[in-house]
Amino acid sequence: MKIIDLSLSVHPGMFVYSGDPEVDVEQVQTLERDGWNMKRLHINGHDGTHVNVPIHCKAGGKTLDDYVVEDFCGECVLYESQEDITADTGVLFREQITLELAKRIREIRPSFVGLSAEFEFDIVIEKFLLQNDILCFERLTNTDQLPKKFFFHGVPLKIKEGDGSPIRAYAIY
Repeated sequence: MKIIDLSLSVHPGMFVYSGDPEVDVEQVQTLERDGWNMKRLHINGHDGTHVNVPIHCKAGGKTLDDYVVEDFCGECVLYESQEDITADTGVLFREQITLELAKRIREIRPSFVGLSAEFEFDIVIEKFLLQNDILCFERLTNTDQLPKKFFFHGVPLKIKEGDGSPIRAYAIY
């Protein structure tokens, strides 16, 4: 069994979407002063490797509360051709998704889609997928190390009424 970490590190100065507040990791307690170390995270729900759910851009859309943990895990395949998009299997893209391809995704309804950290979702495509209730994982790294088929894990924090969440994503094969 092999495990590939698909997550970006969280740190001050990391990439955030243009106009979003910067990430900050603040040391609030120290071992020497307080008897333990503790950091405070200031991070947006859509920073770093994360998952988007429909409420992110769809009025009345599903929130994180509307999903179970299993919805964020599953069999997955690297996209090479349209034949790789099947119902009930996730699909990870190492290239940008076109609107034509997004329409095909809507028709077939894979479990989820993921996009390599090399690209940002085009806003029109991201909204289209989320408005059609397709879970979208973003900023997945190390995708060049993945085999064709693997088991994906990308579980979010349990944020009440959340529209997205940072995740620790990994692949097992």
